[in-house]
Amino acid sequence: MPRLTLAEFQALPYPILDVRAPIEFAQGHVPGALNLPLFTDEERARIGTTYKQVSQDRAVHLGLEFFGPKMSAMAKQAQKLAQGKEVRLHCWRGGMRSGAVMWLLELAGFRVHLLDKGYKEYRRDVLASFDAPRDWRVLGGLTGSGKTDVLHALAAAPHAEPVLDLEGLANHKGSAFGSIGQPAQPTQEQFENNLAAVIATLPTDAPVWVEDESRQIGRLTIPPALFGQLRTASRWVLEVPRAARVAKLAAEYGAEDPAELAAAIERLHKRLGGLATQQALDAVTARDFP
Repeated sequence: MPRLTLAEFQALPYPILDVRAPIEFAQGHVPGALNLPLFTDEERARIGTTYKQVSQDRAVHLGLEFFGPKMSAMAKQAQKLAQGKEVRLHCWRGGMRSGAVMWLLELAGFRVHLLDKGYKEYRRDVLASFDAPRDWRVLGGLTGSGKTDVLHALAAAPHAEPVLDLEGLANHKGSAFGSIGQPAQPTQEQFENNLAAVIATLPTDAPVWVEDESRQIGRLTIPPALFGQLRTASRWVLEVPRAARVAKLAAEYGAEDPAELAAAIERLHKRLGGLATQQALDAVTARDFP
């Protein structure tokens, strides 16, 4: 099969098999891809060390020693992952790993579409995509103003507006309490991959609403090129009375684990000062969330 450009690869509907090691896949992968690792993390490390310290030939032979005994199991696993027996396939650079697995799968009756230049090319495209100018509408307002709720309402309206939910992609609500009740955050690399995939689905001929964020959302960073666009975009500000914001935040976080609330307050100790920190902790203990 000929090697495909990234655009050709992405246009196909077949399952994506990523043959990189599990540690590479966990760090970041094409959204929706499935891991069919040619080597374990330990095997990959040993091959890399052999390549650097001995020779390329010895590293290749070591790889073949690892590959041989697992060929049957890999073919069976691929059948489970892609029952239609037609797949898209890639490794890091489109080199020997994907070539070996393509040979195996074609031998097993698969039709394989191989990504030229591999995941490395995909990552280059992801990072470049944030440079593309967009018509952003930034929604601001103090904590508890309901900015995320407004975004969701805009997306669900009869005449739906395009929306980018950065906090949803980051699994974090953006404040010092933002991780409470949320799944674990993705890696920075996976956040960027997911973000690029969502942006690619948004129309280019209409304004897109997005919440006003700082550069960091939890431990994740908004890509600099995108953040620069958001800083200079038109901004709408929700002005919500303090009492309404307090009621919303108390209802939202009061339903969470008090221990997590206390831990978040402790992390703010230096900013709050000793007295305010203790008052806040006492209020959590008394379940006085407002």
